[in-house]
Amino acid sequence: MIEDIKKTLWATADKLRANMDAAEYKHIVLGLIFVKYISDTFQTRRDELVRRFGDAADDYFLPDANAALLAEELEDRDYYKEVNVFWVPEAARWESLRAQAKQADIGKRIDDALSLIETENPKLKGILDKRYARIQLPDGKLGELVDLVSKIGFGESGDTAKNHARDLLGQVYEYFLGQFASAEGKRGGQFYTPASIVKTLVAVLAPHHGQVYDPCCGSGGMFVQSEKNKY
Repeated sequence: MIEDIKKTLWATADKLRANMDAAEYKHIVLGLIFVKYISDTFQTRRDELVRRFGDAADDYFLPDANAALLAEELEDRDYYKEVNVFWVPEAARWESLRAQAKQADIGKRIDDALSLIETENPKLKGILDKRYARIQLPDGKLGELVDLVSKIGFGESGDTAKNHARDLLGQVYEYFLGQFASAEGKRGGQFYTPASIVKTLVAVLAPHHGQVYDPCCGSGGMFVQSEKNKY
């Protein structure tokens, strides 16, 4: 199922890029996918809090909480930080961006959202690529791309929600990175190592103990495969 989703997403995304170079377009697509991921994981935590606030058997139970108090509690950053979920300001949440996807200045709105996210999360300072206001895409294509990325659902309830979201992010990210590498030809090898090569390298090195050092880790494929190789 996930393979079909990835292929469909890629086919549509590739069509939307028109004549833009793959080397440039990959930053646009992968950046949006990351924003969708952190927004979905934020919303998943928020939904969990709503449930727990109303559960009399839960430590988070808020007796006699009215709508105003509930809304205030849901905006408390500590609830999100304690489970390592990035705080996403309301104006930067995915549904807000999606609602504005058809606006002519959607590129600037995305850049502004990224700036807000960086301001609220020091770990991301200077990391998010704010280039959306100046990209050269035909009118309406960026909005269509936002709608496309909206189809990727990283949110899931339950104890496995975080792992599910991360696994899905990794799969989609790796797939798109590989497709962009193919589109770029020889240059693609500068930023992407195929999974088959990664598996072979890890199998040869057999890192069953100690630490793994990869100064050019990219999407972290070596680390993921090393972890899998332990079992």
